[in-house]
Order: sequence, then C-alpha cells, then structure tokens
Amino acid sequence: MASHIGKLPVAIPAGVEVTIDGQNFSTKGPKGSDSYVIPEGITGVVENNEVVLTPADDLRPTRAKHGLSRSIIAGMVKGVHEGYAKTLQIVGTGYRAVMKGKGIEFFLGYSHTITVNPPEGIEFEVPNPTTVVVKGIDKQVVGQVAANIRKLRAPEPYKGKGIKYADEHILRKAGKAGK
Repeated sequence: MASHIGKLPVAIPAGVEVTIDGQNFSTKGPKGSDSYVIPEGITGVVENNEVVLTPADDLRPTRAKHGLSRSIIAGMVKGVHEGYAKTLQIVGTGYRAVMKGKGIEFFLGYSHTITVNPPEGIEFEVPNPTTVVVKGIDKQVVGQVAANIRKLRAPEPYKGKGIKYADEHILRKAGKAGK
C-alpha cells in the first residue's frame, strides 16, 4: 500500500523545468532553482507534464517517506514558479523597521537596534515601517527566517505589542482589575 498523499502526481506548470537523475531531483523556474535527493526505495518519473513518485516496496519507512517526498517536491515546484512570502506586522509605539542595505534594522524598544541580514536565497521588503515581508523559493527557509524575526520581540498578550504574523490573532488577557 502506498501513501495517500504520495500517490498524487505533482503538476509541472509552464516555465518550470524538472529533471530526475536517479535519486537526484532538480527543478528550475523563473524564481530560481532547487534540488532534493529522493530517499532510497522511492522512484520518481516525469509523465504527461507531472512528477509521479512510486515506492519500490511495501516497507513502512518507505511509505512514510513517500508522502513526505511528494510534499517536498510539490513545494519546490511551487517555490521556483511562484515563490513564498511571509508578512510580519510590527505593533507598538516606536517599534519600526528600516531597510539597511539588504538587511533590516529593527527598533523594538530595546536600548539598541537589531540588524537582521538575509540568508542566501531570501529577500526582505519593508513596504512601510510597521510591515516586513520575507520572500524566497524555499518554504522551510522563508518560514524559519520569519519565525526568527518574530522571536526578536514576540507579541505580548496584554496590549498585543511585538512582531506578529499578518494573519495571526493574539489572544488578549484582561489587565489588573480596578478597585
């Protein structure tokens, strides 16, 4: 029996080039290129403009990696075609971000500023002083960089001050009860 997710083919959009050489999978598109090593026991082929993965045997570890490999490959194809982006909102009086070269300088209420430089393959955008957009082709790296930025000043539950994801809702707590 194969994985339910792993059985689904991955459609290759126009403008994206996919090559499978043994266990090496690589993809190239308008946003860049990426590669992945398919685990042993899983074979991949390109048929009818789709990537199809099949497990070689019915061993449980191979089945688990079957669905994971399909998800990673689908993410890579989407990443080189469209790219990924995470938007962060900065909430708080005096809290802001400014582009400094390719990096970002944050003013977050500390006695010093914090400068974050992008790792390879990541771009930052600051459309306004309270919004930061992290962009790239690798879903995992974009998410990790956004999480690291959020960790600089995580939102607190009383006033909601800090750095939060644009689609995140902060559960608020009641403050001290007045007399």
